[in-house]
Amino acid sequence: MSAQKDCEFLVKRARELVSDDPCAAKAWLITARTLYPADFNIQYEMYIIERNAERTASAGRLLYDMFLNFPDQPIVWREISVITAALRSDSQDKHAQFLRGLFETLPGRVQCEMLLKATEQCFNTLEKAEMLLLLLKRFPESVVQHGVNLGETLLEAEASENVETPVNCFRKLFVCDVLPLVINNMDMRLPASLMQKYMLKAAEFYIGYVTRGPSPDVQIQGSQEGSSLKSPTVSRGSQRYVIDGLSEKSSVVAEPWERLLDILAVVGARCEWQGEKGQRSYVDMLQRVKELCRYLPGLEGDTRSRCCSQVVICAVLVLFRSAFLYVSAVQPALFQGVNALSFGPWILVEDLSSVYNDMEVERGATKHVHKKRKLADGREKTMSSDDEEGLGKGRGRHILVNKTDMPSWSETLDSFRTARESWDLLHSHDGLETEFKKICGTWKTDSWLWFRIFLTDMIIYQGQYRKALSSLHQMAAVQQPQPEQQSPSGQASLEHHRALIQQASCHYALGEHRMACEKLLDVVTGLVPPNKDPTKTQDDQGRVKTKTRKGNDLRLLPCTSKAVLPFCLQMMLACFKLRAFTDSRDDLSLGHVVVLLQHDWPQGEMLFLKAVDKICQQGGLQYENFFNYVTNIDMLEEFAYLRTPEGGRIQLELLPNQGMLIKHHTVTRGITKGVKEDFRLAMERQVSRCAENLFSVLHRFCINEKIIIIQSLP
Repeated sequence: MSAQKDCEFLVKRARELVSDDPCAAKAWLITARTLYPADFNIQYEMYIIERNAERTASAGRLLYDMFLNFPDQPIVWREISVITAALRSDSQDKHAQFLRGLFETLPGRVQCEMLLKATEQCFNTLEKAEMLLLLLKRFPESVVQHGVNLGETLLEAEASENVETPVNCFRKLFVCDVLPLVINNMDMRLPASLMQKYMLKAAEFYIGYVTRGPSPDVQIQGSQEGSSLKSPTVSRGSQRYVIDGLSEKSSVVAEPWERLLDILAVVGARCEWQGEKGQRSYVDMLQRVKELCRYLPGLEGDTRSRCCSQVVICAVLVLFRSAFLYVSAVQPALFQGVNALSFGPWILVEDLSSVYNDMEVERGATKHVHKKRKLADGREKTMSSDDEEGLGKGRGRHILVNKTDMPSWSETLDSFRTARESWDLLHSHDGLETEFKKICGTWKTDSWLWFRIFLTDMIIYQGQYRKALSSLHQMAAVQQPQPEQQSPSGQASLEHHRALIQQASCHYALGEHRMACEKLLDVVTGLVPPNKDPTKTQDDQGRVKTKTRKGNDLRLLPCTSKAVLPFCLQMMLACFKLRAFTDSRDDLSLGHVVVLLQHDWPQGEMLFLKAVDKICQQGGLQYENFFNYVTNIDMLEEFAYLRTPEGGRIQLELLPNQGMLIKHHTVTRGITKGVKEDFRLAMERQVSRCAENLFSVLHRFCINEKIIIIQSLP
């Protein structure tokens, strides 16, 4: 007991002197250590003095001695845990840097042993994994022994924790830190099946990371300049994002698509994939597997299995990347939050550029030569996929988009085409389709709203409108309501309009015009008409130069009142045009056509003259809403002309109750004279309305006459 008391006295004496005379304190402890070399407290006190003075070399030697001589002391492991924590952290403060420097003074063998034993002391899976990862990075030779085990431990922890997303702390450590060490270590002999399993785990993580939705409780900083399709990570960098269990800095993954390509190159080389030269392009990769796919039916056994795996994995990566690039352009709010609303969403719909065209327009327009006007020239051409090479399986469909509204139109259409090609490739053989469906099932892609949007647009592109309507209903089920976004951003309203417009477009393509108009009128009811008159914004619309198309083209339409209201009016015109110009008489449809043709005037002038020709042929028109909604001066002049002797004295019943008055003309001839006077006065009043905002007039027409419009269609 006296020896222990002596040790305590010496340590106490050194502590008393350390602040005033550190050299004397050090001398006392050296003496104590000489007398009692096996006493832990003396050596620990010496270490504390050197550590507090931040003398790296001497503190390192003393820690090394304690680690060798007193490996079971809890205080030693507490000290080691502080040092390893500094090694794992990104902190740049002075003390953390000192602790890292202290560790570097230790011999490599001791560092390795210390880290291994420190790992054994950890009971938290994540902390243990980070510690072991530290070991693997510092001592690559240990990857052979511990690499795969660490990876499997992380994947097992992910499974046991029942995490809802692949973007979690366990998967992040596995994919971003452990996996590159494992697959790049050529001393390891890994089976191809294991590497492909790891490849798909990495793909699921990176795709989940890139396509993660915006956090509703996080305010997005940064500008809107990050919408570049070429670098998806740039557009996401402005938003703070923290993976549960990791720090904000550790949660950031730079260039995820590039990292995924790096992993694929290594895995492909190690699995001996055909033609795998590590090309740095997803498009090149797709072309490579498309060529490889041609030989697939003639392959057998392991060669066929290896080829099948290569095609599926490569095509899957290209598919989801291209689909993401497309959807991030047409619906960026899914990924970028509120700031993205000014960029979208965009809607893939039937192109109605040819709505004013008709095979018999020229014949029908010759009668009223005095009123023919030259259509406006020099309008900006809308860019389309006409300018691209190849459109997938020769379907011959083109997608038109205004290049002014969507500066990245070329990249967007390229991404859509590449995604379609990848999808077709994955469904070109039963074996490929089976493996693809397994991956989709494992990844639960049915719950990915953004991917459902791509699939719906692809189905529409393929012309499978009934299937597209079903997909739109599925999309509504997948989409989770986000109340916090509804009020400030109007995102819920935009989404509702987008779905209705696309449904209307599908119904129209199927010939279900009544259903189409019901959807369109629901949309128009929720719109606020633009302030500017449509004639003033024609150039902004980027019209296609007048030319006849096949009528099966598509258009990417921005989901804004400025674009949506004109589209709805055009589609309603397209629905009524077919009924108005049949052999049978349908004055209501013909009147609706005249009202709707006012939009985008004089684009529809030739069709209007055809309508006038039909009115002349049938001897008149009864449309009592004429003076409520027709304010176009050219049309008013034409109808006034029809009442003159030169115009043929056509019987026009355009005033409310005018028909009843004319039926009683046998009572007194003065009634018909009164009707003519009423018509003249109504025309004069109508001319004074020509300056009204046409959008407001047509918007009012859609709302007030909704029931009549729907009922007049079969």
